[in-house]
Amino acid sequence: MIIICQKPLKKLKINGIALFPFIFIRKPEDKENNVLINHEKIHLRQQLEMLIIFFYIVYVIEYYYWFFKLKDGFLAYKRISFEREAYANEHDLDYLKKRKFWNFRKYL
Repeated sequence: MIIICQKPLKKLKINGIALFPFIFIRKPEDKENNVLINHEKIHLRQQLEMLIIFFYIVYVIEYYYWFFKLKDGFLAYKRISFEREAYANEHDLDYLKKRKFWNFRKYL
């Protein structure tokens, strides 16, 4: 895991994004935000489990499925199984130590 602070993220409405093997964050002080970093680490694990490319394919398919169903981009994002798992467990800093393989499936 490599954490990088990126100025282009300042124009987006996101605090961080995981693109294996990197975690890009908007503000330098977010390096100390354990909840945000844990959320992104969960995504890195999901990406590894899905052999990286399949993670992105499934992520986009899920997003558009929910977008067309709900007609709302933010709600579609929140319904993606990968995001649901990450948000549900981001406060548990030991989650990755006990997480089961492909655990995102229970959030489908």
